[in-house]
Amino acid sequence: QVQLVESGGGLVQAGGSLRLSCAASGRTFSIYTMAWFRQAPGKERAFVAAVVGWSGNTYYADSVKGRFTISRDNTKNTVYLQMNTLKPEYPAVYYCAADLDYRGTGSSQYRYWGQGTQVTVSS
Repeated sequence: QVQLVESGGGLVQAGGSLRLSCAASGRTFSIYTMAWFRQAPGKERAFVAAVVGWSGNTYYADSVKGRFTISRDNTKNTVYLQMNTLKPEYPAVYYCAADLDYRGTGSSQYRYWGQGTQVTVSS
């Protein structure tokens, strides 16, 4: 069982930056694939980025490549999402997710979820 708690959301102007954090419980954090998803009102939860535990390989949605960076600190059981050059868009909740293996970008591939943190980018 893994428990995840996100933080760092808020209101930011377009073009600005924000860093999200996700703190995980458990002593085996380093072996988990960690991912970030976002969900806007009325839309499905969409993949943003993932980092594999054992290899450190990273994966990104095309829409965020070059602007977002996912990283992890296994000594702190924390995964981060650095978001730069943010674009104005509808408010969205960013969720942290975890599972043992990376099996793609679908939300159903992840068993463990945080409660989410709201991000609003104003124009």
